[in-house]
Formats: sequence, C-alpha cells, structure tokens
Amino acid sequence: MAIAPTGHDTATEAEHRQSGTADLPWPSERAGFYALFCIVFATFLTFFDHTVFAMLAERMKTSFGLSDSALGFVLGPASVVAFVFVGIPLARLVDIFPRKYVLSAGIAVLGTITALGGLAQNFGQLVGTRLFVGAGGSANGPGSYSLLADYFRPLRIPLVFALLQLGFILGSAVGTWGGGQLIAWTATWPETSEFLGLTIFNWQWILIIIGLPGLLAAVLFLFVKEPPRRNPPDMKPLVPPTASFGRKLLAFTGFDAMRAINMRGATFYPLFAALALSAIESQGLPAWRVPFISRTYGWDEAEIGNLLGPLLLAANLLGITLGGLFVSRLAKKYKDANIRATAIIFTCATVCAIAAPLMPSGELALAFMALTSLFGLAGAPAQNAAIQRIAPNEMRGQVTALYLFMFTFFGAMGSWVIGAVSSYIVGDPELIWQALLIVAAVFMPAATFFMWRAIKPYREEVERLEALGR
Repeated sequence: MAIAPTGHDTATEAEHRQSGTADLPWPSERAGFYALFCIVFATFLTFFDHTVFAMLAERMKTSFGLSDSALGFVLGPASVVAFVFVGIPLARLVDIFPRKYVLSAGIAVLGTITALGGLAQNFGQLVGTRLFVGAGGSANGPGSYSLLADYFRPLRIPLVFALLQLGFILGSAVGTWGGGQLIAWTATWPETSEFLGLTIFNWQWILIIIGLPGLLAAVLFLFVKEPPRRNPPDMKPLVPPTASFGRKLLAFTGFDAMRAINMRGATFYPLFAALALSAIESQGLPAWRVPFISRTYGWDEAEIGNLLGPLLLAANLLGITLGGLFVSRLAKKYKDANIRATAIIFTCATVCAIAAPLMPSGELALAFMALTSLFGLAGAPAQNAAIQRIAPNEMRGQVTALYLFMFTFFGAMGSWVIGAVSSYIVGDPELIWQALLIVAAVFMPAATFFMWRAIKPYREEVERLEALGR
C-alpha cells in the first residue's frame, strides 16, 4: 500500500539509475534526523502495541476461554501469517516507490487495525485483526533501514541505527509500565459494555486507545523529504523496463533477493539461522512474561509493569550504549567486528535466558529477563549494520525484508512454541517456567553456535567488497 511517485520523483530516480550517485552530495542531516524521529516514533507505537497486547494475555485467555497453545498463537503466529504472503511484495515497494509513503501507509494500517481489535467479538475475529496488524507493519523495517542508509554517511550509520533502537526500547519499557496501568485502570470498569451494538470486554478498550496514535505518525511521515537513492554508477536495474509482465511480477516475490542471498549463502545463511533460532526465544519470551510471573509468583499486571518497565528501560539503554561501544572497540582491530561482537553478546544472552525461569523470586526472574533483553539489544545494531554492509543496493529493501522476516516469523512462532511446550510437553499451565526453560536451553545455544560460525565468511565478504571499492 503506497502512493505512486510523482513525475518529479520518477524522473529523479531514473536519472540516478543512469548516472549513478557516487558523487551525489549527502542530504541535510537536519532533514535526516527528522526522518529518524518519525521512524523512531512509528517504531515506538509498533512495539508499544505489541507489548501491551502481550500483557493482556491472561485477560484474553479468561474472556475467550483459550488454552496456552491457542493463546501462544494469537500472541505470535497470528501476526505473521499475512506477513508471509504480503511482507516481501510490500518490501519491494520500498525499492521502487518513495519510502516515506510506504512507511506512512504501513503505520496508518497498523494503528487502525489495532483499534479494530478492540471490537472483536470472539477469538476468531481477534486473530483476524492480528493478521492485518502483521501486514501493516511488514514494510516498516526495510523502509526504515533503506531510507536512513541514503540519508546518512556510512560512518554515521552505526550511531543512527543505535538511535533507531530507541523506538523499541521506549515502546517495550513504556508499554510494560503503561500496559500494567491501563489494565489496572480498565479493571475497575464493568467487565463488559455495549458500544455500537457490540459487547466489549473492559480490556478491549485498551486496544482502541493505543491504536489511534498511529494515524498521527502516518501524517508526520508525509513531511519527510525523500532522499535520492545512492546507487553505484554501474548498477543495473533489477528489472529492465522492457521486461515482461511476468518478470516484473516475479520481482515482487523476493525471488531476486533470494537468488542474491543464495549466491553468498556461506555469508548469509549462518546469520539467518542465528537470527531465526534466537528470535524463537527472545521474541517468544516477552509474550509470556506476564503469565509466567503471574502463575509462578502470584503477581498481577500492575505489579509486573511497575518493576519490569523501569528495569527494561535501564537495561535496554545500557545495552544499546555498551553494544555500540563494544562494536566500535572491536572495529579498530577486526573487519568482522559487527558479527564477532554479536557472537560474544549472544553467549551472554544465552546464559541469562536459561537462568531467568530458575530464579527463586519474581524480582530475580524479572532482573534476569531484563539482562537477557540488555544483551539482545546490545547486538541488534551490529546485526543490522552487517546486513546493510553486504546487501546489494539495488535490492536492499528485499534482502533486509527477508532477513527481518526470519526475525519476525520465527520470533512470532516463539510464543506459540512456548505455549505448545506448556500444553503438550509440560502439561500443566502452572509450570509454565519449565516451558520457558526448555525453549531457552534448546534454541539459544544453537543460535550462538551459528553466530560464531558466521564470523569468517562475513569477514571474507567485507574484504571482497572493499577490494571492489564498496
């Protein structure tokens, strides 16, 4: 979903494709930081929505009579089913249309559908809204990274990508605290109320409230100045203008990006595997924090939010700072610093993820969860920068989309995996801590192995690109 470029935009893109942009002056950093602000704000709203929605888990379970496996499905996989079918085609729009319009449309759809989730009358309708939430957010990552990479000089990118994580940090932390407060507030209302002839549970009003700011973010994107794409002089169009309709349609499937990735499989595949395996635990865990702490230690959502919110804020800010410093220090010595640093950080995250469900108190469990988040976020900018460094410019949006797809899809599956382990292996919902332990002990060590395995091929790819002057 995007607005077609104007004639001026089309001419500008065509001109850059023909002449290259190696000598093109860089855009104003002031305009770049406004674009960064819009992206951070949209990212904040996205993760605020995800975090608050996860905190409603026990309310949804009670209101709709769900099992842990069904609850795990709506908390995760339901939001990526549509992503599977439309995520890559939408990412292709990032490569050919003004990215600000793609980002604006995406956050508008996400906010609107989130609000409509507050009107769901049954489990099936609730699942339906999460399908469209996933579709609305599918172009956000590729569009954001592509836009910023054309706004800021390469030496600025690690800092910019680190600042980009503020959206996730604040969305997760404020969502955890604010979600607890919203749940406590709406819990004082009547259990159900009538609205537009529909019966609404009190917790559903929270979805309506948190969805509306997405429309504001959509408007802010319209004031972003689209930067020219900095394509190398010898770059050929991904799809020639004379190509058949079938060939142009094929470009929207991600085929070209997958072919480019396969040509450098030794470099890309270990990174993809590490991201996918780690996402199952790291993204599945947040969906089950409230049920785990509530069932294991007897806390309610407000108590969890009051402690976990500040812990996550401090841990994530510290993580993004230490991660950036750590990568910068390694970069003075290693060409593979991005991946080498991530492998070390993954090792620390693995230890904390396994330890968290074994803690004797809720406070210690939340502290180790915060530490897991700290290490997870510390490695995020380096991973993202690594992909941008080696992805072909002409299909950067789709390569990034495929990489983020591994994170999104397997991360969303993580909540279902934990729920399924709880329902079918552990067998007792009150022992949810065992499900968290099993998932962490299986997936995190495997992810860490693949990240270490990626160091050498990534270094060789960087050296190859440097020899080509890139």
